[in-house]
Amino acid sequence: MEFKDYYKILGVAHDADAKSIKTAYRKLARKYHPDVNPEEGAEEKFKEVAGAYEVLKNAERRAEYDEMRRYGGPHGKGSETPSGRQRGGSASSGNGQFEGDFSDFFNSAFGNRSGGFQGYSDFQQTAARGQDVEVEMPVFLEELLSDVPKPIEYRMPAIENGQVTEVKKSLKVKIPKGVSDGERIRLKGQGAPGPGDAPNGDLYLHIRLIPHPMFDVEGHNLLITVPIAPWEAALGAKVTLATLTGKISLSVPPNSQSGQKLRIKGKGLPMKNGTGDLYVIFKIVIPKYTNEESKALWQSLSDISAFDPRNEWEKQNV
Repeated sequence: MEFKDYYKILGVAHDADAKSIKTAYRKLARKYHPDVNPEEGAEEKFKEVAGAYEVLKNAERRAEYDEMRRYGGPHGKGSETPSGRQRGGSASSGNGQFEGDFSDFFNSAFGNRSGGFQGYSDFQQTAARGQDVEVEMPVFLEELLSDVPKPIEYRMPAIENGQVTEVKKSLKVKIPKGVSDGERIRLKGQGAPGPGDAPNGDLYLHIRLIPHPMFDVEGHNLLITVPIAPWEAALGAKVTLATLTGKISLSVPPNSQSGQKLRIKGKGLPMKNGTGDLYVIFKIVIPKYTNEESKALWQSLSDISAFDPRNEWEKQNV
């Protein structure tokens, strides 16, 4: 199993703060996202970047990862951290190589969330039926809008010649309408085979939405930050806006404020009944460089305007 340096994948320092990690992720995600980069290998690169971000954005997962990275990476079962805690064995195949499609290294290094099993004692406890299997299922936001079944592969325990072993199984799963991040879905009878004539165990899918390079998710609503120029904010404008179902034309109202939200109904994620909304957040962006003519125009505006942006702010801080 190859050790993956998530910091190197995102191109950030090991002590980078959460904001820097998110900024680096968004930059790389925009570059490699399958919607904007049709080149061969782009989707796999995107998944690698998304997997790194999925770990480093979470304080608890990042701390676990950092601890393992500091003390030599995953060198097999039973290695101890300085706290004396045993590391979990990896959910890997017999040759030591993990086979998966998302955050493989992290999941294999920290236990059985990607379809491994706990061992023979647990297998015995479920002798009346096959063992249940837990699998983390990464899902693109675009896939929530699709009716096309999603292929998945996972491993589960089985008994061959009296010995407990692992077998691989493939399925095509239709993502239920209205599913949300972290939701647990049960597929009856798709777990480990039961001994003799005993029924199979169940498969539990843990939905994990892959972070999108443009949209943030709040429940079934989407948020997108749209940069606008100061004159567009003041005068109003028409801008082209990306949604999960295609581009639309958006009217920026005159006198828009930075941070102001605009709701676009029905352009969010599917719900069991209906569809969430898309919220546009305006961000006023000042040009990095100005020439003498534009400076003169800014100065002219300053001279004739009586606007004081700190008026209310100063009253609140008296």
